[in-house]
Amino acid sequence: MTKASDIRTKTVDELGDELLNLKKEQFNLRFQKATGQLENTARVRQIRRDIARIKTIQAQKAATAAQAK
Repeated sequence: MTKASDIRTKTVDELGDELLNLKKEQFNLRFQKATGQLENTARVRQIRRDIARIKTIQAQKAATAAQAK
């Protein structure tokens, strides 16, 4: 689980990369669940929340950048 304070220190590009990695992991977890191979079911919720956390901070950074113009 990543903390919001850790995410805020990252650049927009790093956030995009992190989001892409989490989406891939989420896909793999869904695939494991469908085939009955998923062991750590709590990881699904954790990934979903991390994705939401990153998207929220991306939106905040975009809003801040828009105000600065």
